[in-house]
Amino acid sequence: MITYVDAATKSRRTPGVIPLHGSEGFEGMRRAGALTAEALDLLVDHVAPGVSTLELDRLAYEFARDHGAVPATLFYKGYRHSICTSVNHVVCHGIPADKALREGDIVNIDLTLIVDGWYGDSSRMYPVGEISRKAERLIDVTYESLYAGITAAKPGNTTGDIGAAIQQHAEEARTSVVRDFVGHGIGQLFHDEPNILHFGVPGTGVPLKPGMIFTIEPMINLGRPHVKILNDGWTAVTRDRTLSAQAEHSIGITETGCEIFTLSPRGLFNPLDKRRG
Repeated sequence: MITYVDAATKSRRTPGVIPLHGSEGFEGMRRAGALTAEALDLLVDHVAPGVSTLELDRLAYEFARDHGAVPATLFYKGYRHSICTSVNHVVCHGIPADKALREGDIVNIDLTLIVDGWYGDSSRMYPVGEISRKAERLIDVTYESLYAGITAAKPGNTTGDIGAAIQQHAEEARTSVVRDFVGHGIGQLFHDEPNILHFGVPGTGVPLKPGMIFTIEPMINLGRPHVKILNDGWTAVTRDRTLSAQAEHSIGITETGCEIFTLSPRGLFNPLDKRRG
């Protein structure tokens, strides 16, 4: 059974209880989302061959510190970094390291900044130097799939409509959708109700109502959808070692559609667009 409650009355995640946010929540998410997007824009200028993901993590931490924000992942369940950096066949939750990025790599950077108690969560794909055509195609399909899901995010639809739109676009492009990870409610909690599957059946799942705030963050693989978790307990990789990509926005359902809180101020949500002019 699904219950909708005023977000102001909810202090922890409760299964089946979905918070609805008012104007204060949307304004808080705009501030947090905008700062997160600004930080991810900053990293566009630093992702290059020879740069380590640990250096990118340092830059993200310093940006947060200098802007009065806190990286949500820092010390979250024992995680010791400000960002996740998922390179090539890493699906998500890749851990920053000293190893330098190489020409042709692709890397997803996932960042959540806490601003005045609100969580702005977003991730995007970065090409490292010149990348292969198949890698570029995967990135484009991933972004197109995300926006297919966002288009379906409106009152009168369901979470299943979001997942079905993502799955249809990805599979028509002969790629696959990872089933093991989901989007999630967000606001003054890092992870809240509802879960947002990136696959599904239209008309199923949770009805979407104005005031709901959540992430949509599909992970798309060039090969099969199956993943495994490495011994570090965090890093998820494709079982067939094919490339994987992810893109994520935090959004809020409005009376007529949805608002994206994590839009890039420099128009660099897909950094490939910078190269295309």
